[in-house]
Amino acid sequence: MELQDNPNLQELTPYYLSLYLKPIDPEPFRVPVGISARHIHLSPEHLKAMFGSGYGLQVYKPLSQPGQFAARETLTVVGPKGVIEGVRVLGPTRPQSQVEISRTDAYRLGIEAPLRDSGDLAGTPGVALVGPKGAVNLEKGVILAAAHIHMHPSDAAQARLKDGDRVQVLVEGERGTAFNNVLIRVSEKFKLEFHLDTDEANAALLDNGDIVEIVARKLLM
Repeated sequence: MELQDNPNLQELTPYYLSLYLKPIDPEPFRVPVGISARHIHLSPEHLKAMFGSGYGLQVYKPLSQPGQFAARETLTVVGPKGVIEGVRVLGPTRPQSQVEISRTDAYRLGIEAPLRDSGDLAGTPGVALVGPKGAVNLEKGVILAAAHIHMHPSDAAQARLKDGDRVQVLVEGERGTAFNNVLIRVSEKFKLEFHLDTDEANAALLDNGDIVEIVARKLLM
């Protein structure tokens, strides 16, 4: 779509026009923050390889998203230049293993982890994962998880957004900033929450439970 063909062109301010964004109407939509520390999602195959046949993840504590939990199990992540011990596994298992780290962690491990939406693992680097009964060499799967917002369909309807939309999120405060291109993910299983990593949260002086605002929706990709 060309910008001049956009039916909402007349409604856009010059600032939002320059970013190809349409302000949320009638007012910004408020979302609580959930900070995501480094963690690992395991496939059943890799769980078996590192913990033994028939092993099941043990619940350490439930996470904010329904059905998700931090497991008691942790692994050691080994990169070309460094090691990070005690990295928490999250459950339940997934079809493919994925390691989500911050850019600071990537420097420590000595890898170039790209910024990706969860599950988009093509062309990503790998690491070694070491468990109590074995190790796995991942050929791919290490990412900097892109900031995203989980929404229940009722939240999406209220915000006039849909699954797959991209939005701008405003953070107020002493280190006020804006996060652009934030992915909206909508599911009956989701609870409203803005997920970002520890580097992003520290830069914006955000804590779990703080409130941010969706101020605009991206019009053009």
